[in-house]
Amino acid sequence: MSRHLRIVLVHPPRESDASLRAAALQAGLAEAGYQLVASLPADIHLPERIAQLQPDMIIADAESDARDVLEHIVVATRDERRPIVMFTEDDKTSSMEAALEAGVSAYIVAGLQPERIKPVLNVALARFRKEQKLLHELADTKHKLAERKVIDRAKGVLMARHGISEDQAYQRLRTMAMNKNLKLAEVAQRLLDVEDLLG
Repeated sequence: MSRHLRIVLVHPPRESDASLRAAALQAGLAEAGYQLVASLPADIHLPERIAQLQPDMIIADAESDARDVLEHIVVATRDERRPIVMFTEDDKTSSMEAALEAGVSAYIVAGLQPERIKPVLNVALARFRKEQKLLHELADTKHKLAERKVIDRAKGVLMARHGISEDQAYQRLRTMAMNKNLKLAEVAQRLLDVEDLLG
């Protein structure tokens, strides 16, 4: 599966595609069987080019100006997250922390040996997938908590208006939801909307 990844290589704008580092990276990717779809400079056109190419992974080749390259990549992947692997000579802790904070899946310092590329990409991909799964689970949990609050508020309205117990209020909401073929939270939200309108 990982060998069919469509990869975009991003390099500093001052560097030509033919730089030694870019050439070594391209050779390592080809040797490992990966498909390099483009080698692009980190400039203002990067977001548009990445949107057109729709790569599965981005590899950043930043010899010393890792932060500049990273800024362009972050902007380019803001709307659609992708695994990002950064090969750099910048070993400053602050640069590494900034890269990881920005969403880089792997930050490799002075590690451009072709035989290391495949394991590094595999680890980066696994880490990215795990992070995405956790983010989805977190979003799902937040959504469920928000729904629970809406349902609890709606139960409170019914209890206050009709002088009924919490269980009875919940049963009324359930019955309304089943009759209207809606989710419990949707019925609860509608009830709250009506309550707000009526004051």
